[in-house]
Amino acid sequence: MEKEKAKKIIQDYEREPVPLEKRKGWLKLSIVWMGSIIALSATALGGALGGGLSMPHTIIATLIGCFLLAVVSAVCSVVGAKTGLSTSFVSIFALGRYGSYAVSAIIAISLFGWFGVQVDLFGSSLQNVLLDVFNIEANRQLLIIIGGILMTTTAFIGFKAIEKLSLIAVPLLALLLIGSLIRVMNGQSIAEVATVPLTSKPLSIGVSISLIIGSLAVGAIIGPDIARYARSPKDAVISSFVGFFAGFTVVLLIAAMLAKATSQVDVVSIMLGVGWGTGAMLILILAQWTTNDNNLYSSALGFSVIFRKVPKYILTIAAGLIGTLMAVGGIYSHFIPFLSFLSVLIPPIGGIYVADYLINKTRYTFEQVDLQENVNVFGVSIWAIATLIAFATTPAPTGFGLFSLTGASGFDAFLIAFGLQLIVSKTFQASNQTEFATTRRRNIQ
Repeated sequence: MEKEKAKKIIQDYEREPVPLEKRKGWLKLSIVWMGSIIALSATALGGALGGGLSMPHTIIATLIGCFLLAVVSAVCSVVGAKTGLSTSFVSIFALGRYGSYAVSAIIAISLFGWFGVQVDLFGSSLQNVLLDVFNIEANRQLLIIIGGILMTTTAFIGFKAIEKLSLIAVPLLALLLIGSLIRVMNGQSIAEVATVPLTSKPLSIGVSISLIIGSLAVGAIIGPDIARYARSPKDAVISSFVGFFAGFTVVLLIAAMLAKATSQVDVVSIMLGVGWGTGAMLILILAQWTTNDNNLYSSALGFSVIFRKVPKYILTIAAGLIGTLMAVGGIYSHFIPFLSFLSVLIPPIGGIYVADYLINKTRYTFEQVDLQENVNVFGVSIWAIATLIAFATTPAPTGFGLFSLTGASGFDAFLIAFGLQLIVSKTFQASNQTEFATTRRRNIQ
């Protein structure tokens, strides 16, 4: 009995469609999205925008960048909502079974790697907060282990735990950010703060939009990992826009205002500066926790496609343990270029499966997963072409920096892969329809 109860708690439908009765409405999905989006990196990006742009330009860049992210997330999430399957499973239809193994490995290793990087950052940052505020000299390695255990716990249980944590963390994080803004304004009007001179190297609107898109492009592409729990495509689309457009916009603009009012970029440092030591520690713990458990969660979903006989909770624990130990060893600084390299490979995948789904919707069902070919040559070729273009538009040292299209290499790769796959899928659909019609005429005659 207890065994069955435990099994239900960790059941996450990683290798099958999420049942309709277990799916959620847009509000709960939006909270999960916002939990994954509100991170220290997001507030740091907002601070950089505030330091390098005027406030009107910050607003313009933020609205455009977040809107484009929301669109990408929405179209990817619709596929997840319709199929009930994760990103790695969805890719089977467009890239074939072996192609999906490559996708799963890249997503899993990339996100598992960033999990380790974030745990490392968490330990170092929390160590500084404890020393500065509470005069407690904590061991960095011990803090990394504690952070790794916390983040692995929710990812281990799955979507249910991530949802519950987000429901608690997101309102609290919002209150802390808004409270910090009110505190640092200190009687100043928004108009006064908006006219503060730039405190860092000036940014253009185009570069700023690229930075915004690049910061969460991978998260938008793996939208099916969360949207498979959507009650309907409409819920998936609304939650994508609430999370990426409304939520991310608010976080970036608050961080930009904080940066302008204090001439600092780091939100934790700003909160320490106004005497909110406990608040700074809470925002550090919750922001990293709600983001990093999503990294590990999607990583485990990817590994679940490769290691089909191993339960997801074991894969999650193993990935969390290895990631945490590597962070304790301090070796992740050597892997960041490699992780950046892997991250460039992910955006084209979204363009391929979205375009293929639009043309071949009836094929995207769980019942047909095992009927797919081992390798979809056209899909894999398009992935290679789009990835090469992404590297060509990515600045060195990660890419070649040969030319620029939109300024966001991930977005470039998504658009190119989408366009090429749309042409290929449409051509083959028309070819198959002609062949079918010819065969039918022969049979009638």
